[in-house]
Amino acid sequence: MLHSLQSGFNRQLYIPKLSLLKRNLNLHEWQSKTLMQKHNVSIEEFKVADTPQGVFNAIEEMDYPVYVIKSQIFAGGRGRGHFVENGFQGGVQFAKNASEGYKFAEKMLGNHLVTKQTDEKGKIVRSLMISQGMNVKRELYFAVIMDRVTQGPVIIVSPKGGTSIEEVAEETPEAIAKFPIDIELGPTIEQKMKIAEFLEFNKELFPKVAKEVQALYDLFIKTDSSQVEINPFAETKEGDIFSLDAKFNFDDNAFFRQKEVFSMADRSEEDPRELEAAKMGSSYVGLDGNIGCMVNGAGLAMATLDVLKMYGGEPANFLDLGGGASKDVVVKAFKILSSHPNVKTILVNIFGGIVRCDMIANGILEAVKEVGLDVPLVVRLAGTNVEKGIKLMNESGLPIITASDLGDAAKKVVKSVNKVVKKN
Repeated sequence: MLHSLQSGFNRQLYIPKLSLLKRNLNLHEWQSKTLMQKHNVSIEEFKVADTPQGVFNAIEEMDYPVYVIKSQIFAGGRGRGHFVENGFQGGVQFAKNASEGYKFAEKMLGNHLVTKQTDEKGKIVRSLMISQGMNVKRELYFAVIMDRVTQGPVIIVSPKGGTSIEEVAEETPEAIAKFPIDIELGPTIEQKMKIAEFLEFNKELFPKVAKEVQALYDLFIKTDSSQVEINPFAETKEGDIFSLDAKFNFDDNAFFRQKEVFSMADRSEEDPRELEAAKMGSSYVGLDGNIGCMVNGAGLAMATLDVLKMYGGEPANFLDLGGGASKDVVVKAFKILSSHPNVKTILVNIFGGIVRCDMIANGILEAVKEVGLDVPLVVRLAGTNVEKGIKLMNESGLPIITASDLGDAAKKVVKSVNKVVKKN
């Protein structure tokens, strides 16, 4: 979404590693709409259903010429997606009546929707949002993010909404404007007027635009969001302004202050390994390669990814132990890492500081004895008590390959995985 835009529009577009081991709370669109409604943002009427009959009933309770039925999954591009089981095209449909809505729901609910942001298996649609069809005149783009460059909130807008903002940034960067906001003052009247002007609203609508900008900004601040993205931010033919589609992100660090928001979390789409890692204070992310990677620190994870790729390796997953992992955590982490079916070899790359290398070594040895070692294991340790850690592994009698530095580790792990793949 916006990861590529936080430090300017001329940089390379988002690479997954930039947020590799940061866990964020995601909300479904209907949940985001619930929050917007609570914070006085203008939205269309909507209902949620998880059965075809529920969709039928929801439409019967509303009175509009057209109804929009949207699949609720954590992925963009739903309207252009397709369903695996029946080949049905489109995770967003327009129904004129309850009977039509029922038929669409039968084809969508319980089936896997594939979009440009999912893998080929897609994501199962467990619920649908039913909303009134709007008489849209223009589709615009609006977002508030926390920006690394200005170290504060930034409002990003574009008159080219309803499409991929990454494509707009790449093809017509002049169609995007950024407004750094003083976090103590919020958006000024002058900034709101400039936003309305840049979005090409008629002057008589400037007060309505200012009201929506303030409401969305207040929502961003009051809910401790890291991102509020509205696409489209729409102007109707009747001269009203609505937030028709929403994407929110919340940093997990805000949990203590936003328990009501975090209680809305739907973990059904998340990797069970990620949830298990989170329980012990670690972070896990699954990828598409065949090398399991255990590190401590997101920076070290990114460096490991870069060096592995330089030597022709592809990670299957990353597990970040964090800065204060215990031996028990290392054992659990090893189990999670090795449970990924694509893992053909494991790389442990640890820089010992608060986490001592000998403690990591003991955890690895205990995990190997408990879980077994069905794939090659390469370990690179550096920092506090590194000599003790390496000695423990070398004297263990277990087939652990130690490495002197990250480059050496990458070479050895790629060589090992190539042997396994060739053998199989």
